[in-house]
Amino acid sequence: MPSKRTTPFDPRMFLAKISTGKAVHFYGEGQPIFAQGDDANAVFYIEEGKVKLTVLSRRGKEAVIAILGPGSFFGEGCLAGQLQRTSTATCLDHPCIVRIEKKTMIRLLRENPAFEGSFMAHLLSRNIRIEEDLVDQFFNSSEKRLARVLLLLARFGKKSKAEPLVTKINQETLAAMVGTTRSRISYFMNKFKKLGFVRYDGGLQVRSSLLNVVLRD
Repeated sequence: MPSKRTTPFDPRMFLAKISTGKAVHFYGEGQPIFAQGDDANAVFYIEEGKVKLTVLSRRGKEAVIAILGPGSFFGEGCLAGQLQRTSTATCLDHPCIVRIEKKTMIRLLRENPAFEGSFMAHLLSRNIRIEEDLVDQFFNSSEKRLARVLLLLARFGKKSKAEPLVTKINQETLAAMVGTTRSRISYFMNKFKKLGFVRYDGGLQVRSSLLNVVLRD
């Protein structure tokens, strides 16, 4: 007999059924969700839109540590005893965010193995991404790092072979993510445009051919 196909666990549908200990918020572009130093008392889930996570050093230098899209959790440090936020979360467009209270999140993880497995898979994927980012910073050129960031932001290979739009990402943000200057980002973006790897059509459109830059020796 053919084996039954298992339906992937959907955190969004699961959270929609929770009646207490959560709230759904709609934010405006550029609006902060929480700031570095705020009390850490909840976990967040992105239903729609994008969120930027940044860290500010004591000298006032800001670094972009992640751009998160739909289906991502953030703020999970509170579950490991974090009392204050170590980063700032800012909206890049107009996201829909589910805020789950810390005690509710702990209860959901304990009582629902499928949800716990999905959440842990997310954390492991995030850790792998962080390791890849570190390797990228150490061994790859600014041009390759920018190409990789653009492909990740476009969620290349996640859903389909379509070439999705990356919106609301300015060159200052890209420079902070890549670890270079805005002028270098401008130079490489113009180069990518001339080569047909990206184009501007109601936003920044990233083409799959940009992968050639990442794979190039």
